[in-house]
Amino acid sequence: MKKYINKLFVLGSLLFLGTSCETENATVTTLKTVTFPTNIEVSATTLVLTEDTQDNSVALVSWPAVTFPVDAPVTYALQIDVVADITGPTAWQKSKRIEVGEDVLSKAILGKDLNKIAVDLGLLPEKEGKLVVRVEASLDHKTYSNTVTLSVTPFERSVVFGEIYMPGSYQGWGIETAAALTAIQKGIYQGYMTVPAGQGLGFKLNKERNWAQFYGAGATNSDLKDMSDTDFALPEVGSYQIKVNLNTLKWTATPYAWGIVGPASATADQTAGDANYGWNHSVPMSYDHKTKTWKITANLLAGALKFRLNDNWTINYGPADPSTNTINLDNGGSYTIGEAGTYEVTFTINETDPATTGYPATATCTIVKK
Repeated sequence: MKKYINKLFVLGSLLFLGTSCETENATVTTLKTVTFPTNIEVSATTLVLTEDTQDNSVALVSWPAVTFPVDAPVTYALQIDVVADITGPTAWQKSKRIEVGEDVLSKAILGKDLNKIAVDLGLLPEKEGKLVVRVEASLDHKTYSNTVTLSVTPFERSVVFGEIYMPGSYQGWGIETAAALTAIQKGIYQGYMTVPAGQGLGFKLNKERNWAQFYGAGATNSDLKDMSDTDFALPEVGSYQIKVNLNTLKWTATPYAWGIVGPASATADQTAGDANYGWNHSVPMSYDHKTKTWKITANLLAGALKFRLNDNWTINYGPADPSTNTINLDNGGSYTIGEAGTYEVTFTINETDPATTGYPATATCTIVKK
């Protein structure tokens, strides 16, 4: 019996050695040390941030390419944290992350982005504090650069109030009922507009609900000129996010619409080349500038319904509790339309400046059978 046990032991040892040789000959990159060949660089390490220059680049972080044993694109990202949180068992777990991309070796940081990061990490406005930045390189595993310490003085964003107004063909040029654009930053206004089919595209911009002073088009359609008789013009019928910058005397119109999505909204044939037609195609809502509400009256099918922006899943809302009218950002829930028919659906969101504050955690809606 002992003889057989010894033979089995020898056989097992040979198998182990064979396997070890195969493993040794293979490229196991997670066992290989990968490092940044040189230090990273930051164009400026003492930064006094201001609201007036928040849209400017305040620091350029650059770094050398990191070579992994595998010939594939390397993904880079920045991590920014306070000095107190970069050591110990929870090191860097509270850091703010800026995605950079594959094989990109530099990243410019805007003043407004760094200011938000600084404030979120606990730095006090108008007081100098310390932030630490490093670069993450990842392929099959991650490696990190040296750190660079930044002296950052964040600013406190001004509380802005006020509106300007947008009379135009879409509502008969009545200044009393013109859409209002709300101040989101000093001198910058934002609002929404739906131009229905058959309506004109022209409009003006007024500081007050009167015609004592207004702006029309200047050298180009995008330029504001005081008391110009030339109307501004939207590109075409549809819904837009309008931004007006009185600091630079420029305006922009970006196609923009909240919509309903889901099997209930799929009034077209759901199986004609697209079995998930309802989930793949939003039905755009129209903006009611008087109530600041997105609306649609549509023939709905029985099935699920939720809301998303610009026919895309990047920004979407669903109900955490379908028995309420509250809908939650990036929630997988949906409402159930129990019976096909004509419904009026509304969507109301307290949106200020998504570029700097993000979208709110909740919005509200109504779904009423007509």
